Amino acid sequence: MMPAPLSTPARKAEAILYLLGFIGCIPAANWMIGNIGTVCVPPHGPCLVPVWPWGPKDMPLMAPSGVLMIGLALVLRDMVQRRIGRAAALTAIVAGALLSGAVAPPPLVYASAAAFLLSELADFAVYTPLQSRGLVLAVLASSLVGLVADSVLFLWLAFGSLDYLAGQIVGKLWMVLAALPFIHWIRQREIAAAE
Repeated sequence: MMPAPLSTPARKAEAILYLLGFIGCIPAANWMIGNIGTVCVPPHGPCLVPVWPWGPKDMPLMAPSGVLMIGLALVLRDMVQRRIGRAAALTAIVAGALLSGAVAPPPLVYASAAAFLLSELADFAVYTPLQSRGLVLAVLASSLVGLVADSVLFLWLAFGSLDYLAGQIVGKLWMVLAALPFIHWIRQREIAAAE
């Protein structure tokens, strides 16, 4: 499916906001991992946040704090692809990785870029064919596949461990679920505009 036409100034502004939001989520997530959390693992992080009240050893399930921005990024990436196209989504990943170099150490930047590229390929495989069946379904399915692929590769490359995998998945899933009503609203607005 081709990107939705940018027929009005409002549609163009929306597309730019999605693109800038997606690009900004990547360095924000990488910065958060080293700077924001309820606890930071010594000596070099990650900084963690609780994502579920119950976890191992009767403690909350924890995840690196950047998980909150990445869950949002997965949804924005689909909206960028929908409005501007696949090439724009891939270009945004590169731009976000370059910006991350200014706020995060190189191992996090490399891990983040590699994980995003893998999850983008998974997203293409899932979102692209499903978007004609329904925007909310396509965003949910592609985000689920993308968040697992992104989490596994990122944790392994950044920390050499999958210790926070469950927390990564749950944290990203919260952000995706929080965005779905907005995605539904966007789709309803598109349908109304087409009538």
